[in-house]
Amino acid sequence: MHGADDGRERTSACVIPIDELPDGLIVTDGFGRVLAVNRAAVRLTGVSVERAVGKDMDEVFPFRDHDGRDWWKALDPDGGLRTRSRVPERPLHLPGGQEVYVAARLIREPARGGDVARVAITLRDGGARARLERSRADLVSTVAHELRSPLTSVKGFTATLLARWPRFTDEQKLVMLETVNNDADRVTRLITELLDVSRIESGRLELHRQVVDVPARARRIIAGRVAAGEPEDRFRLVAGPDLPEMWLDQDKVDQILGNLIENAVRHGRGTVTIDIQSVEWGAAVSVRDEGEGIEPELAPRVFRQFWRGNSRRRGGTGLGLFIVKGLVEAHGGTITVQRAPEGGAEFRFTVPTGTPDFA
Repeated sequence: MHGADDGRERTSACVIPIDELPDGLIVTDGFGRVLAVNRAAVRLTGVSVERAVGKDMDEVFPFRDHDGRDWWKALDPDGGLRTRSRVPERPLHLPGGQEVYVAARLIREPARGGDVARVAITLRDGGARARLERSRADLVSTVAHELRSPLTSVKGFTATLLARWPRFTDEQKLVMLETVNNDADRVTRLITELLDVSRIESGRLELHRQVVDVPARARRIIAGRVAAGEPEDRFRLVAGPDLPEMWLDQDKVDQILGNLIENAVRHGRGTVTIDIQSVEWGAAVSVRDEGEGIEPELAPRVFRQFWRGNSRRRGGTGLGLFIVKGLVEAHGGTITVQRAPEGGAEFRFTVPTGTPDFA
């Protein structure tokens, strides 16, 4: 007799081969002899399956902590409380100096209070975590540096005005207050960029899609640049016919276009061209200048955090293009950089079209 159908499909348990696991895995018996090693562990340690299986754990995988102590000896599977089952992750080193993060589980038979039958050891690449920690340290350093200058200016001018207000003319007061206002805007922009980086890295970036007229948004950004003092003939907008309907996040589109145009104005020369055309599966937007361009070997680095190229011009945190890439990819698009026909840099991003599923 079949069970009642509750509308859900039944799923059967399956055994996943250890070579399909993303992390390294080493399995030993209770005496420390290696029973199995997966492909990821071979890649991380450089020790082949043939060399490892059947050998003692501390012979083929002599992990050491930062003080040089033998990890396996300190683990002592047979020692300690008989209820012990988990060994927390910690950074260890192989003889060649490579760092890996190692955790272990003691498998007992019977499960509660039994002898250790097997030890399952997981390995993770320490290099990737070290790079992440360095990136975070760089972020903190950059933030501290970028905040120090405007905050020092705001504090200095504000303290001076409060202490000597009657001594300054209205014109001098206006200059100082405008400086304070501009530096406050700079701090606000930095905080906004940091929040964007955090959302992109954590996958928490939210999109509020609506029909967006991309050429109209580009015209609006150009008008803002002209109002801020850029010559009108510095910009050229080209929009192809029969552009598809684009469901995008309007604020994010403004941010993408604004960052790319800002980058072209700051680091390029000549006319900045914004070219919007229909492509097979959506729309493509190119922003190009007539400056020195970007060397092909540097192209893979452009969208990394803190990339500023070889430009010695001040300003910017080096986060703008990283954020642009994250915003484009959040829309399901892609972005590339190449040499423009006029010799400068050309940033080209594509976004898919089609009505989003609101269901």
